[in-house]
Amino acid sequence: MKIAVTYEDGQVFQHFGHSKLFKVYEVENGAVRSSQVVATGGSGHGALAGFLKMLGADTLICGGIGGGARTALAQAGIQLYPGVTGNADEAVEALLQGRLAFNPDTVCAHHHHGEGHDCGSEGHDCGHHGEGHDCGHHCGE
Repeated sequence: MKIAVTYEDGQVFQHFGHSKLFKVYEVENGAVRSSQVVATGGSGHGALAGFLKMLGADTLICGGIGGGARTALAQAGIQLYPGVTGNADEAVEALLQGRLAFNPDTVCAHHHHGEGHDCGSEGHDCGHHGEGHDCGHHCGE
């Protein structure tokens, strides 16, 4: 099993499509055998699913994620655990122990023209509106 986690400063990064790094964990017999941080090389949104597939990842833990990326991951055969916050290493351990807190309905939807932005966290508004909003620097904090 190979688990990828959207990654920034030891934490689960909160916007899949803007992920610059993934921490990839090699798992054998229910335990992490090794891990490494991998740069995406500027791939974005839908291309990230192919990037993860190329790495051999079969599972993804992330924060917010849009519908198009969900579809691309499903087509790549990657199991998705969205809506996760906190420490990346602890999230992987929680998944392996069957106690990962995630929200399968979490989405990171962008609304333009001043409609607001909601990263899927209940009652959480990032406070940024309009085009060009980068959710990854605010959501989940």
